[in-house]
Amino acid sequence: MEVMEKRRSEIVSFVNEQGSITFAQLKNKFPSVSEMTLRTDLKVLDQNQQLIRIHGGAKSLNQVAGNDDFFKKRVVSNTDAKKMIAKKAIPFVEENKTIFIDSGSTTTMLAHHLKDQPNIFFTSGLTCAIEMSKLKWAKVSLPGGNMNLRSLSLNGIEGVRFLEKINFDIAFIGVTRYDDKTGFTCESLEDAVLKRTVIQRAEKVIVLMDSSKIDKKGTYTICTLDEVDAVVSDDMLPEVFKEKCKNLGIAVY
Repeated sequence: MEVMEKRRSEIVSFVNEQGSITFAQLKNKFPSVSEMTLRTDLKVLDQNQQLIRIHGGAKSLNQVAGNDDFFKKRVVSNTDAKKMIAKKAIPFVEENKTIFIDSGSTTTMLAHHLKDQPNIFFTSGLTCAIEMSKLKWAKVSLPGGNMNLRSLSLNGIEGVRFLEKINFDIAFIGVTRYDDKTGFTCESLEDAVLKRTVIQRAEKVIVLMDSSKIDKKGTYTICTLDEVDAVVSDDMLPEVFKEKCKNLGIAVY
């Protein structure tokens, strides 16, 4: 069972890295695995919404639906990396602080791992709010606004005006892509505006991002690298990116 799960996880990573693959490429990647087994793997992964099976191969969910694809599809992508990121981020959540946790699958994973302690939490993510509502001592607030049905986040002028009045001790920001030229990006203008508002109101800004999002250009810039204080990721960040962070005095975890 462990061998099968490991292989299927590797298949998802391979498809995400390539964007799309042919079955021949998959067979070359796993030469010791039978064609029938690989076809079964693709079928199961498609049913689990971890990739899209197409005639003659498979496509990444990002390739099919864009980087701000449906939340239920993103939440099953790179789950091990997201769990790692969440556990690394937990020590930054101190008692009696005002904290913003952004919308997104990685930030929701952080919300799931939060300990019950006195905090004031603000979030634009509905799924984050649901996770944090399980805490007995924390106060959790959602801004008003419009719902982004892809990311299950709230955005719009009402939310921005609400957040403009708050001083955050720390903000955990989710992003969809990073490139040196575009900075941290997402695929919704309204989400980008809300995220920028929070960043401007936060004493400390921490980006939660798995390494698969590096060196990919997005549509709407959230902020540049020098506008954040730390990046929490998995252990696969490119050395070039980590060196840039070091030169800017940005901590990498």
